[in-house]
Amino acid sequence: MLRAQDLSVRRGGATVLEGVDLALQPGEVLGVLGPNGAGKSTLLGALCGELDADDGSVTLDGQALGAWAGQERARRLAVLPQSSTLSFAFPVAEVVAMGRLPHDTGRVRDAEIIDAALRAADAEHLRGRSYLALSGGERQRVHLARVLAQLWPGGEGQVLLLDEPTSALDPLHQHTTLQAVRDFAGQGAAVLVILHDLNLAARYCDRILLLQDGRPHAFGSPDEVLQAEPLRAVFGLDVLIQRHPERGHPLIVAR
Repeated sequence: MLRAQDLSVRRGGATVLEGVDLALQPGEVLGVLGPNGAGKSTLLGALCGELDADDGSVTLDGQALGAWAGQERARRLAVLPQSSTLSFAFPVAEVVAMGRLPHDTGRVRDAEIIDAALRAADAEHLRGRSYLALSGGERQRVHLARVLAQLWPGGEGQVLLLDEPTSALDPLHQHTTLQAVRDFAGQGAAVLVILHDLNLAARYCDRILLLQDGRPHAFGSPDEVLQAEPLRAVFGLDVLIQRHPERGHPLIVAR
């Protein structure tokens, strides 16, 4: 389990994240919402060890994140950042294969996992194409396949962190991506995903952390967090909260 306790991060003397307590649960998708500059990417950076905590702690299975050996940690924790840069014309399948580098499962098993991850990300048809020839949305799906392959098939004790994985995607692939993430959590992995779309969060997340100015404003189920008053306080947005006519989750409509 990945846990943050009283987590705070400062940059240039300014506190950009403060007082965050959370524990990612197996089989759960935890969504992180907030306006630009709320501390969402800082939180993800601290949770994956890219940023040091100035106060508090981040632990993986009770052990400080920095105490894990790199390869062992990579078998347990995968991260999809907002943007992934790659300037070489690798075939897509080779990009996804990079996710298997921490493992020693053999070429046959790795090939099976690469195929499965590409299917999960709806990117199987891209496997032979040059990465540099892809659109931004296609590249995003390839990198999703890469991090899925890193932890495939998912399971209890594994953690997937995703920073705005739907930002470059068309509406169909926003849903196919988050359904793939939802299915991956269904295998037992713990997932944290940063999103901007309130309705996508309502549909696919089990719990939601709403950040404002680097501090938690609300934390709970979509029904508890996605209400008119906290959304007005954090986003300055007046909304109507309805129920999805088929699925029953909150449906947020701007006034």
